[in-house]
Amino acid sequence: MKNTSKIFANYPDVLTVEDLSKMLGISTKTTYKLLKEKKIKSITIGRTYKIPKINVLEYLQITE
Repeated sequence: MKNTSKIFANYPDVLTVEDLSKMLGISTKTTYKLLKEKKIKSITIGRTYKIPKINVLEYLQITE
């Protein structure tokens, strides 16, 4: 997991949907799908998703 975290060091610890889609190189539509299917754990505040970067790193470890 340390190598992956170095790759994403320029991203904040809590990501937005836009940050996550840039980080993974996917569309925002696909990002919302991953979040709604709870494949990547997130927190919702109102209608806004907040995604802890550690959850993204955990997701990448599972899919590798």
